[in-house]
Amino acid sequence: MKIHPTSVVGDSVKLADDVEVGPFCILEGDIEIGKGTKIGGRVTIKGKVKIGENCRIYEGAVIGEDPQHLKYEGEESEVIVGNNVIIREYVTIHRGTKIDKMKTVIGDDCMLMAYSHVAHDCIVGRGVIMANCATLGGHVEVGDYTFIGGLSAVHQWARIGAYAMVGGLTGVSLDIPPFTRASGQHALLYGVNTVGLQRRGFSKERISAIKKAYRLLFRSNLLKREAIEKLRKEFEGNEDIEMLIRFIETSKRGVARDAGRG
Repeated sequence: MKIHPTSVVGDSVKLADDVEVGPFCILEGDIEIGKGTKIGGRVTIKGKVKIGENCRIYEGAVIGEDPQHLKYEGEESEVIVGNNVIIREYVTIHRGTKIDKMKTVIGDDCMLMAYSHVAHDCIVGRGVIMANCATLGGHVEVGDYTFIGGLSAVHQWARIGAYAMVGGLTGVSLDIPPFTRASGQHALLYGVNTVGLQRRGFSKERISAIKKAYRLLFRSNLLKREAIEKLRKEFEGNEDIEMLIRFIETSKRGVARDAGRG
């Protein structure tokens, strides 16, 4: 364990033997950090926080600070960060609230670029990349292997499905379905995230099925329930199509529209 002499590490902090803590850090609270994790200078970790193994936390990040919510009353909520997570300069991750999950979660293998923000009660899936200054409002859910472009903002309670791509400077106020591309001041859909799916190893057949489902759902003259009924008959047992349908059926905020119909 290497702790710089200028850093403050509280008595209740539990660090694995090979954790490194850089200069001028403050670690205070019920904190647990796994092996192989390296913490840069001027990092602040507060409250109840669990960070996994082999993470890299860069200069000035703040993890576990009180949520920015007027109804927060000091409840012992927490932040959970998975393994192999990269947290770049001045990222902020806030604890949960009793209003929702009491926790904020970052999945394994994520990368949060400089100045990005994850608010209270967010659930960020595995392999998510948030580019510089991307912001998640409270209670947001982000699916696995999603990319969120720089300077984008996601409204409270909105959801972004797995394998989606949100372009830079995008305002997300409605749900963004899995496998899709979204962009714009008020996000609209621009088809399937084909390149992203190829990079994740999706076959041509899987991508073709997803594209057909997208056309039926967002570019046909069918009502949503009619399109869903048709897809369930044609693609019975297809997990990708079922994920897409289930996401739409469970939306509470509503789903973003296709740009051609926006």
